[in-house]
Amino acid sequence: MRVLLVEDDEPVAESLRRGLLRYGFEVAWVTTGGAALRHTEPYDVVLLDLGLPDTDGLDVCKALRERGDVPIIVISARSDETDRVVGLELGADDYVSKPFGVREVIARIRAVMRRAQPRTGAGAAGPDRYGDRLTVDRKAARVHLDGAEVALAPKEYDLLAFLTEEPGALMSREQIMEAVWDANWFGPTKTLDVHVAALRRKLAGAISIEAVRGVGFRLEIVKGDGNAS
Repeated sequence: MRVLLVEDDEPVAESLRRGLLRYGFEVAWVTTGGAALRHTEPYDVVLLDLGLPDTDGLDVCKALRERGDVPIIVISARSDETDRVVGLELGADDYVSKPFGVREVIARIRAVMRRAQPRTGAGAAGPDRYGDRLTVDRKAARVHLDGAEVALAPKEYDLLAFLTEEPGALMSREQIMEAVWDANWFGPTKTLDVHVAALRRKLAGAISIEAVRGVGFRLEIVKGDGNAS
């Protein structure tokens, strides 16, 4: 997924850029509103700071929205509710106040992308379908296999929800532990293997979770013929 990051604060931008890269995002970083409006490479989502040196970020938000419907997430140190409301009225899809964590920004990105591009056969607010057999209802935190609800432990559900955000993507153990457990997790990662084994057992035939030695795991959706997509 390609992100256009519009942020003039170098430490903030570098930290956010590194975090996004770790999660597999491609990041184009510009420091001014003018550069954002001149940017010609394609992107899937915009992270837009309001406090830009050359123009008000709200004006940039309005101009970008007039050009198309790419999701825009405003990131700002401004805590004034008026700015938040105006940003949303001008076309922003979400608003994140500084300071924020990378995990929060990534969660917001994935949420707006789900709303902007709902999966086939599922409305934006309905369960997400994976293949012919599996559905994940993120709103209700429920999983169904062949129409029957599957009993998952809380962390099993969190792990499945995370891995199914991007089927086929290789996720490192560090990424998974940070997203599903805690950014400051210092315990053994054996618990991850236990939860992966549980998902493989409970959702056999609907998904496959490949272990990539020394890296992490890759979830694939099993097609109707029994082969992973």
